[in-house]
Amino acid sequence: MTGLREWIETAREDRWGLLIDLVFAIVWVTAIDLLFQILDGPDWAYYMFMLAGIAAYFLFFANLELATSEK
Repeated sequence: MTGLREWIETAREDRWGLLIDLVFAIVWVTAIDLLFQILDGPDWAYYMFMLAGIAAYFLFFANLELATSEK
């Protein structure tokens, strides 16, 4: 029963992380889509920018964690 309790507490803590992940993905995809609708760039560049969102996500949150950590 304590395993279930720990799992529920972990899920509650992770909920905000998942929400932030979702918001980041929605903002990134929307920004890139709007940019390419305005500029009418090539398809390969569009997909490269979408893939770059993965690197942008990890770099952004790694830098955020580094900036907020206490030394």
